[in-house]
Amino acid sequence: MIRQDILKNSKRVVIKIGSSVISNKDKGRSSLECGLSKDWVKHYARQIKLIQEKGYDVVLVSSGAIMAGRERLGLSRADLSIPEKQACAAIGQSFLMHTYEKAFEKKDIKVAQILLSHDDLGNRRRYLNAKHTIEALLERNVIPIINENDSVTVEEIKIGDNDTLSATVACLVDAQLLIILSDVEGLYDRDPSMKHKGGKAELISHVARVNEEIERTAGKSNNRLTVGGMYTKVLAAKKTMSFGIPTLVVNGLDEKVLENIFSGKDVGTLFWSGKGKIRDRKHWIAHTLKPAGTLVVDEGARKALVERGKSLLPAGLIKVKGEFEFGKAVLILDEAGKEIGRGLVNYNSRDLQQIKGMKTSAIKKSIGESFYEEVIHRDDLVIF
Repeated sequence: MIRQDILKNSKRVVIKIGSSVISNKDKGRSSLECGLSKDWVKHYARQIKLIQEKGYDVVLVSSGAIMAGRERLGLSRADLSIPEKQACAAIGQSFLMHTYEKAFEKKDIKVAQILLSHDDLGNRRRYLNAKHTIEALLERNVIPIINENDSVTVEEIKIGDNDTLSATVACLVDAQLLIILSDVEGLYDRDPSMKHKGGKAELISHVARVNEEIERTAGKSNNRLTVGGMYTKVLAAKKTMSFGIPTLVVNGLDEKVLENIFSGKDVGTLFWSGKGKIRDRKHWIAHTLKPAGTLVVDEGARKALVERGKSLLPAGLIKVKGEFEFGKAVLILDEAGKEIGRGLVNYNSRDLQQIKGMKTSAIKKSIGESFYEEVIHRDDLVIF
């Protein structure tokens, strides 16, 4: 009933298609020799057409550009340089979009390419511009196909992986459901590829809360074709759950998986707590911005932040890590090293090193009238 209720209350769906789902790995090649499968792309064009006909808006986040570029450039070795990966992305992205465009054209569906980087999403104005662009496309029944701009991004401005990107996009467009198509059935209680004394691994149907145990269970990926793995999918689900969006992780190599989902069948792993979302701007601070530094607070400040909903003042600050400017996002840790929140700072790191631990009156004497009482105001603060 939970899944049927989710579908009943859904209008907009984000579908993430992993590289392993649309690769031609069934041809006996190693994973690094795999290219794009036109047959799988055509299959998902047919499936998405059916979803549209049911009245849903669909936004697609697709991996596969680097994989497609590898094949077309004949680069099958593991140790590609950053320029080689970017070259693969450049040639692969155009081929990937051409393949999608041809497949959807046969279903009388128009598609649009949107390439994003963390620079686009980390800037509030550009974040909202991206949101408005996608809204305009959906109003005209165009399917946005979104990928990271891998041909120009470097680590500092990279979102990371398309599981994270799909979760960010789901929050960006106020989706009611995120579906992650992978090459496994969902999250298992242990590694399904290993033999266990206690019997075979069992699929977890529903995760109501992503905690440390769930993250450990997810582990890491051994698939060299993909960037993420179940671990990144779990972290993506954690992000969407905090925004009030359920996430389904399912086996995209099952040709009927989308049909089964939209008929309310119990497939894959559903990540859903049933709780409401944190406000849009605070979610952007918590889950879209990359932290530029770290602040460590004392026990008094921790209680004021966590238990009383107060702002962070200089007096409670005991350590500043990293170099950052005014307005940047930072992590907030307690004295034990546990992350308790994130926020936007009112000082640069140099000034914070000078005023940490000081009372407001002392700061006023030190730097004059022009200062902020709060290191992070509670309106710019998210407590986990």
